[in-house]
Amino acid sequence: MKRIHFDNMKNWRWITVLILSLVLILVGSFELFEFENTIINKCLTVSGFFFQVLFYSRFILHKNYFQWNKKGTYIRINSWVGKSIKFDQIKSTEMNEKDLIITKKNGNKFTIHLNDILKSDIQKMNEIIGKNTIKAPEYY
Repeated sequence: MKRIHFDNMKNWRWITVLILSLVLILVGSFELFEFENTIINKCLTVSGFFFQVLFYSRFILHKNYFQWNKKGTYIRINSWVGKSIKFDQIKSTEMNEKDLIITKKNGNKFTIHLNDILKSDIQKMNEIIGKNTIKAPEYY
């Protein structure tokens, strides 16, 4: 059984890595500080890009990936291509034996095939989607 890698985008460790990388790239590229050795600015820039690669490698390393925040989610399961969905666009979710079907308010359906995925991870993903889905009142 395969696992899903869950990533809440409110993780301050990754936000710190991203901000640090941007600062290193800016300081190294624009040479904001004068160093006796000019190689130091290039090393700062290279280390900033290394942190960027480290940050974005999370998406590539995990084949089954579920990322979310309060606005929406990015789901990539059993595929190399993922799908971004805003929580306020979700009308309903339906769970079959091997599929999770998400219906948007405009009528489009998005099917996630959950072959060989651990049941506890499926339940966690379904709970996160259900908890964050904004239920708008329906008017007649």
